[in-house]
Amino acid sequence: MAAGIKLLTFPNADELALSIRAKALVFDDPRSQAVLDHIDKIAPSDASVLIIGETGTGKELVARHVHEQSGRKGPFVAINCGAFNETLVEAELFGHEAGAFTGAVQARAGWFEAANGGTLFLDEIGDIPLSLQVKLLRVLQERQVTRLGSRKSISLDIRLIAATNVELDQAIRAGHFRSDLYYRLNVATVKLPPLRDRPGDIIPLAYHFAEVYRRKLGLKSISIAHEAGARLLSYDWPGNIRELENVIHYATILCSDETMRSDDLRLLSGGRPEWSAGVRQELSKRERLENLVRDFLDGEQADVAEEFERTLVLTAFEHCGRNQVRTAKRLGISRNILRAQLKRFGLLGDAELGAEEAVTA
Repeated sequence: MAAGIKLLTFPNADELALSIRAKALVFDDPRSQAVLDHIDKIAPSDASVLIIGETGTGKELVARHVHEQSGRKGPFVAINCGAFNETLVEAELFGHEAGAFTGAVQARAGWFEAANGGTLFLDEIGDIPLSLQVKLLRVLQERQVTRLGSRKSISLDIRLIAATNVELDQAIRAGHFRSDLYYRLNVATVKLPPLRDRPGDIIPLAYHFAEVYRRKLGLKSISIAHEAGARLLSYDWPGNIRELENVIHYATILCSDETMRSDDLRLLSGGRPEWSAGVRQELSKRERLENLVRDFLDGEQADVAEEFERTLVLTAFEHCGRNQVRTAKRLGISRNILRAQLKRFGLLGDAELGAEEAVTA
């Protein structure tokens, strides 16, 4: 990587397994440099920060940088709100006393207490249930936390940084997120652009990951051929930095003569030269479906699985001329299961079901 380029990584980046997280972040593109300037301005304050960006763009790395530049001496504690069991999330955040609930055999401090004197990073803040949002707001307002099963408040000195990959203003309109909590969190905002919108960062990041995996594989050196670099720049990176790392990891394994070439890059949406047209078409279909699923998951609809199942059954039923036998065969399910789904979704009444039975008998 060229000298002077700002690089952010995790303290133990080489020990981390591949995951959905971005494990490195650079600021070479003019747009990302402007973001870094903004981050460095807000970091020394105690203001709450809301980081907005797609999955895999490096939100946690930005949060860690804010903490490091803030001058706070306490720990940096990162929590993924989407990973909590809804019934236990309150105890995880605020702590509990022994006997507060079934299984609480001893007292335990929550994550707010663990971050006292430092920074608490709540990733995917939009996943916190509404019932807990009012309690979180109270903690932020009063700067005190009360463990479950206790009446004693514990004073807090923390800086809160939250992150989300969804538009919280839309969640507010849908009734899934409290507006007063949003305004409490959104004192300082960092909008982290997706990798496709900061192309100047792509090649420096590619070389960073290539160097990481070169060392692990024991290679003497690694280079990226011009046509490979051009292909990296032309790709839209729906998985952002975490996808780039996966691509470079695989290419480092495949490449010969310690040079990464275009054919070594596994970019699924663009296909690979050795793939047939049929395989590329199937990949394209799957990617369109995956993108549609992501759109639903990024939205505010609560019953995503129900809506997908209903749409699948209705579309297949109409596609097969409203014939139950053909529809069940096309979906790979029994006719009895299909009939139950049609009734459940109100797609056929009893009279129409009986008429089809007479026709197909």
